Amino acid sequence: MRRCPYCKVGIAGDPVKCPLCQSKLTGTGEAPCYPKFEAQKKRSFFYKLQLLIVWGLLIAGIGLDLMLGIRLPGYPDLHWSLILAMWLTGLEFAVMRQLRPGAGSAGKVTMTVLIMIIMWCVTAYFFGLMKVTVDLVVPSALAATITANFVLVLIDKNGNAMAYLLSGLFMGLVPSIICFIVSETMPIAWAVCLMVSIILSAGVVIFRGRDVAAEFRRRFHL
Repeated sequence: MRRCPYCKVGIAGDPVKCPLCQSKLTGTGEAPCYPKFEAQKKRSFFYKLQLLIVWGLLIAGIGLDLMLGIRLPGYPDLHWSLILAMWLTGLEFAVMRQLRPGAGSAGKVTMTVLIMIIMWCVTAYFFGLMKVTVDLVVPSALAATITANFVLVLIDKNGNAMAYLLSGLFMGLVPSIICFIVSETMPIAWAVCLMVSIILSAGVVIFRGRDVAAEFRRRFHL
């Protein structure tokens, strides 16, 4: 057993420094008391690697655009590095969200898609693609997210069925109604998104209705 010459205590395992005073321990170490998390170490390395790549792309883009004055063909007044910075920041936030412990799969998927939609809408505004984005890209992305959440609710074992149900309703039903009220028409993609939302929300109730009711009672203390 290792010992601290200052705290006069024995330390089990094979630490190098005293956990109380951080002094170097003496004596012979024993078998580790806790397992080593190799998977977490690998995940940390890949996160740091992608963070370095993100910073490299960000600095290179700002340098080429703002310092060297390189512009995109057909867009001489557009500072594309700012759009690149927005995408890199959003993607980095999405990666951090995915690695965050305790967050449910529905929350991770929904938040990632919403971030991507917002960034795409900003990009589409500067490139003149807002109409196709609003009429096709956004409802298609929402319908795909609702479908992914429905698949996740079928395999989820943590009792989060209500979260999937609410995400499906709010990502399909509410935006479709707002689109219809604003434009007084409903494009085909939005109609499909609305139908997917209603059908799969009904599917959640059919397949996991007891879990939804139990979670509702648990969350609202009924």
